[in-house]
Amino acid sequence: MPPTQRGDTPTAPGIPTSIASPDMRRAGRDLLSLALIDARNLTLHRLALYESALAQNGLEQVPRIEGVVPPHWLVGYIGWFAEWWIARNTQRAFGRDCPVRPTRLASIEPMADGWWNPANLTHDERWSPAVPDAEQTRAYLLETLEGTLELLDKAAPTDAGLYFYRLALLHEDLLGEQLVVMAQTLGLPLDIDMPQVPALREPLSVPAARWTLGQGDASGLLFAQESGRLAVDVPEFEIDAQPVSWQQYVEFVEDGGYDRSELWSPAGAAWLDASARRAPRHVEQIGAGGSLVLRQFERTLRGARHHSAVHLSWWEAQAWAQWAGRRLPTEVEWEMAAHVAANRGFRWGDVHEWTAGTLHAWPGFCADPWSAGTPFDPQPAFARERVVRGASFATASRLRAPTWRGFAPPSRDDAFVGFRTCAG
Repeated sequence: MPPTQRGDTPTAPGIPTSIASPDMRRAGRDLLSLALIDARNLTLHRLALYESALAQNGLEQVPRIEGVVPPHWLVGYIGWFAEWWIARNTQRAFGRDCPVRPTRLASIEPMADGWWNPANLTHDERWSPAVPDAEQTRAYLLETLEGTLELLDKAAPTDAGLYFYRLALLHEDLLGEQLVVMAQTLGLPLDIDMPQVPALREPLSVPAARWTLGQGDASGLLFAQESGRLAVDVPEFEIDAQPVSWQQYVEFVEDGGYDRSELWSPAGAAWLDASARRAPRHVEQIGAGGSLVLRQFERTLRGARHHSAVHLSWWEAQAWAQWAGRRLPTEVEWEMAAHVAANRGFRWGDVHEWTAGTLHAWPGFCADPWSAGTPFDPQPAFARERVVRGASFATASRLRAPTWRGFAPPSRDDAFVGFRTCAG
């Protein structure tokens, strides 16, 4: 058996000392209060940026395309979600053991459930003129935040007592990244700077070890797909030190990668035919000699060849790996490398990253009371969607942890997702 590097007990989590820490999942009341204010201020700031960018046509004129909802609806939903699970939830003190349908109080806004409860309206109805405008939404967000903070001050300082407050914070952070993704999809400006790209490093060798995935019964907030634990014997492997760059990806395109059927699985080929894709999303031009022109928010960007390739479907990542004679890493390889090779140049955090695996529950999986019917419910995705690891430049620092386990359909290419590879 290979040596144990992480053993059968996950690394002990830390106590956060900053609202930017990934350990905010275990934060107490004081830091939670500051972080909830910080998250809400950022949400309101981004709403104002959308208002400015869409001033001529109005927020409600956002086109009805896949992956996009009206930004003022999404922002209102953030406030509604927090009120639904905190102020209106009479059984919030049970934390993760709260019933899926707890006894609830009325909203401070009589129409709130008709406007923002996804169970009560179709996707198209989110564009309804009845949905409050930005000014009304802003007032609702401020009022619900005030109620949340008042209740937080009285909450029991336990994992159960603070569960829904930690959830409301990270849920707002997750949807904050969705606001950024939508701005990229729509070609709207946001005041986000792309990260500087350090020098490329050679692939790294990671020695064999037994690695434990999952947090088990660790303290703090766990998302359902992170619950349970799975110990895996991992053979020695070689993995890229950073995600595949645009320069590397352009070589695949220039070599006819999108037209070579032997590089695509049957499902990948079906996606390719349906999408008529011959270059990644938001790539405007690949010219002679590998010149590259991208659309980044509202700007045209040239000379990004050393940046991580992004807005790629899992099928494109798989085809590139096949072309290069390599393979996508398993999620245990990705997580293990992020921990043990960090001081040797393993770089992550500018793009989310596809892994080889399909999402499955780990032994001891525990469903949560809140995610059913939301995009964050892993159960409909089991055995269907692919595991995404890491973080992007638009991810809140509180969510940047090598143990974060995301998931998405293999066809998704609007999010800030790229990939790295392992030796075959």
